[in-house]
Amino acid sequence: MSKMTAGDVLVDRLVDWGVDTIFGIPGDGINGVMEALRKRKDEIRFIQVRHEEAAAFAACGYAKWTGRLGVCLATSGPGGIHLLNGLYDAKLDGQPVLAITGLQFHDLLHTHTQQDVELDKLFMDVSVYNTRVMGPAHMANAVDLACRAALSRRGVAHVTIPVDIQSETVASGERSARNVAGHAEGQPGRAMPVPAPGELQAAASILNEGGKTVILAGQGALGAGDLLERVAEKLGAPIVKALLGKGAVADDSPYTTGGIGMLGTRPSQEAMEDCDTLLIVGSAFPYIEYYPEPGQARAVQIDLDPTRIGLRYPAECGLSGDAAAILKHLEPLLDARQDRTFLEKAQKGMAEWRDLMEERGTRQDAPMKPQVVARELDRLLEPDAIVATDSGTVTTWAARHLTLRAGMMFSCSGTLASMACGLPYAIAAAIAFPGRQVVAFVGDGALTMLIGELATCARYRLDNLKIVVIKNNALGQIKWEQMVFLGNPEYECDLQPVDFEMIARGFGVDGFRIEDAGDCAATLATALSSPRTAVIEAVVDPHEPPQPPKVTAKQAAHFARSLARGTPARGKIALTVGSDTVREML
Repeated sequence: MSKMTAGDVLVDRLVDWGVDTIFGIPGDGINGVMEALRKRKDEIRFIQVRHEEAAAFAACGYAKWTGRLGVCLATSGPGGIHLLNGLYDAKLDGQPVLAITGLQFHDLLHTHTQQDVELDKLFMDVSVYNTRVMGPAHMANAVDLACRAALSRRGVAHVTIPVDIQSETVASGERSARNVAGHAEGQPGRAMPVPAPGELQAAASILNEGGKTVILAGQGALGAGDLLERVAEKLGAPIVKALLGKGAVADDSPYTTGGIGMLGTRPSQEAMEDCDTLLIVGSAFPYIEYYPEPGQARAVQIDLDPTRIGLRYPAECGLSGDAAAILKHLEPLLDARQDRTFLEKAQKGMAEWRDLMEERGTRQDAPMKPQVVARELDRLLEPDAIVATDSGTVTTWAARHLTLRAGMMFSCSGTLASMACGLPYAIAAAIAFPGRQVVAFVGDGALTMLIGELATCARYRLDNLKIVVIKNNALGQIKWEQMVFLGNPEYECDLQPVDFEMIARGFGVDGFRIEDAGDCAATLATALSSPRTAVIEAVVDPHEPPQPPKVTAKQAAHFARSLARGTPARGKIALTVGSDTVREML
């Protein structure tokens, strides 16, 4: 019987922590870990991706979809470096992820040897726990603490291991006198404190004294939908949702006005502008310009992390803990508000907004509008569908036109807002939930960044995964930001066209193309019923703007200035925006 190595100890501890999936790429800097994984392949799946950035994104997505620890693995030097963008996505969205990397031989570090990168130093900012394993006897302690830190502090933990130590046997590693075997083992406790009765009563008093209350729900409110609606009913309060909180309450709930911010809705923005009381539940929505003016509203904030209380808006009362647990104790203390005027105004505005979205999503213009693709996809989503979207104009179409109903899941790179996350997120969902429909709703610029992951889809037969790519041959979000936010002419945002239908087939997955709005529904239905992973290339109008919910005079002036200063295709852009405006006025 072979002797246990440090790599075996690592895998043994991961199994005990319930890890069943690792995303990564093999490399000579992690050979000892890979051999240990080979020996336990019936207990832990190793998913070989084509880029380490995708491994980290997939680990973050896996944590989001399952609520469990996401794990990624990369070799020394460049492999570990490639993880960083996906790990920052996990850090900024508060997801438990363990990154495991290799180092060069322990006695060659700092000698300018090949791939001599001290990854523990590089990962200092991204990690809540970060260590270099010093020998086989150190491995169990380090891995246990890393897993515990990632889960309890909801962040990234990093363990890096010199390649020679990975293969050292446990017997050969002298245990120090004070290193008692097993002293760091054990599962983490979960802090779910309920605030003291006096704090709950203080929060209830503020909310009861208000007349026009808005609830802002974020990622921390996921799983508390019923309680949010009960509080909304008592307070006559519309529920405004940050993008990561899109699934906190179903989009067809009578209490929600949908999203907030540039890709939000007009009723949400107007509710924020008019409210006198604000209840923030599990959200650190970063765009402070969309909150009420300081002093306008009294605020109560609920957040698992006490350091986030008052981060975006002054909170008169902060309640730290699990959102569902706190709402359960807070709701009985709230008075039933008799005046429903504020909620009814928001509901009327939302009905008008939905009519507007229906109008935008049913246009038969040529070129095809991206809203049409989103609307038709929405009609074909299964009741338990999982949707991952990417960063760009595609995020606006997903936020506004994909109706997340009860039982569905949705996520994206919320705070980092990184491009290229959509496909790896969807891969993680398809692996975690093989029986559910999974859709990646992505842009052409984002997909090309990690398009090699189509090979991952083919390799692992992720037949439940479909990729809808909105092809406008442009970095659309940057284009409109240059024009509307700065008043500058668009510069270097056009993309070389890519034939995604053909490329998909080259990767071994199915490919479809939609160019005409009249064919959109039928082609999507055929593609979604494909027995394999499928890429649906939707060619859309490159000049369709992701209009903010309310256009300010400053934004209109900047837009006019950018056209006057020589934005390419300014005639077509002006015609598109003008025709959209006239159509909606009529």
